[in-house]
Amino acid sequence: MRYMMLIYSRETAEPPRDEARSALMEAHWALGREARQAGVLLGGAPLAPTSTATTIRSREGQTLITDGPFAETKEQLAGYYIFECATLDEAIEWAKKIPTGCLGSPGSLEIRPLREVPQCPDVPSLEPAAAVRA
Repeated sequence: MRYMMLIYSRETAEPPRDEARSALMEAHWALGREARQAGVLLGGAPLAPTSTATTIRSREGQTLITDGPFAETKEQLAGYYIFECATLDEAIEWAKKIPTGCLGSPGSLEIRPLREVPQCPDVPSLEPAAAVRA
């Protein structure tokens, strides 16, 4: 089963200092190397700050486009990983290794299974961007 690990952190006025940022990046790189070697990492990426977000809402046939995140929260979605794991317990073990302080303050991590969706016969299979560029 594929699991998405959603990393939540608190955006602070000051980004992490260089030493802290370097330590966080190394922790993410080490996790990436370990997960690739184990054959469970399917993808992942950090997200730009919420100030760059655009939210689209559709209500009663009307579309409303607003700048910023969908909802005010204490923690913001900072990035994600996608892992292929046999069980939720395995996904939890991988999730325990993911740093959550990427935006300046420690946060939390949500594990959510990805639903399998049948392939639409009229649409080519979606490939990761790196595979398409290669």
